[in-house]
Amino acid sequence: MSASVGAVTPQRARFDEGLTLASGATFPGYELVYETYGTLSPRRDNAVLVCHALNASHHVAGWHADKPKDIGWWDNMIGPGRPLDTDRFFVVGVNNLGSCFGSTGPMSINPATGRPWGSAFPVLTVEDWVHTQARLADRLGIERFAAVMGGSLGGMQALAWSTLYPQRVAHALVIASTAKLSAQNIAFNEVARRAILTDPEFFGGGFYEHGTVPRRGLEVARMIGHITYLSDDVMAERFGRGLRDRQVDDDYRFTFDVEFEIESYLRHQGEKFSQYFDANTYLLITRALDYFDPARAHGGDLTAALAPATADFFIASFTTDWRFSPERSREIVEALLNNRRNVTYAEIDAPHGHDAFLLDDPQYHAMVRAYFNNIAERLTKQGGQA
Repeated sequence: MSASVGAVTPQRARFDEGLTLASGATFPGYELVYETYGTLSPRRDNAVLVCHALNASHHVAGWHADKPKDIGWWDNMIGPGRPLDTDRFFVVGVNNLGSCFGSTGPMSINPATGRPWGSAFPVLTVEDWVHTQARLADRLGIERFAAVMGGSLGGMQALAWSTLYPQRVAHALVIASTAKLSAQNIAFNEVARRAILTDPEFFGGGFYEHGTVPRRGLEVARMIGHITYLSDDVMAERFGRGLRDRQVDDDYRFTFDVEFEIESYLRHQGEKFSQYFDANTYLLITRALDYFDPARAHGGDLTAALAPATADFFIASFTTDWRFSPERSREIVEALLNNRRNVTYAEIDAPHGHDAFLLDDPQYHAMVRAYFNNIAERLTKQGGQA
């Protein structure tokens, strides 16, 4: 029987040692907020790390007692009897450094100034996040993950784990992701960032001390992003050319206010996002997306970049995902096969676009369930070796 993990409590880990970033900067002590679900086995061999995407967090499953409606962003995937079964696996969700959901980020106090970091917070990379996650794993006594899993930006982290810490990852699940952003994707991110940077309430990233929030910039950034997460088919089915609060054959109002249902929807998404997400964090995370390119250090050769990986892989893409298209996943598969890695590839016919990795697609969930069942069976048969 599938069920939620129920009420969960975030935990906090403090790391006092400095962290050398890919940029060359050294970041001082920091904190990471995380949640765990299930029970770590006596052999500590059943741990699964779940990496989050742009606007998500450590809150992957269940709910918080003080906010029962705040359901984890992948609650349909993780829990007792769910595809990632917490009766079998110990799942760790961690909020990345630089985020705005509890881990040290731009809103945190810079010990050197006594003021919020703001725009002085250093630019981060996917690889920086993976190194901090490895430190958290050390703290939790996890030498090797049965799997590292993520969708979108989370999939990039799973891919980076497989090469940065190959002996610490038995399986990597890379879902609706890519080994590098296309020029078009970088362009979308740049337009979104410009919306924030040019908002007069941004104050060069120091808006905290001015008591403002660059809401207009955040709203536009979210609207741009949200368009890329949906497929044309989904938008046509849900909204079409429907007029807001009117019949299709009603006259236009001939104004620049909301006219179509899709406009109303996008404005609502933008307004909601601006109420809970930090503008400096948005800049940091989208730039980390832009910079991810493991093949860059190998002359663009992805096969060479993935050569250190020893894990088995589950790669999944969705046919209508035009932001991280199936072609990008096939590039990863080809590079892994060139390295003679074991790869399971699923190209799923789903109408939902990029957001499909978060939704209840039966075929997709069945494939993830089967993959984790196989991992669990191997752990049992081989005495702890996934």
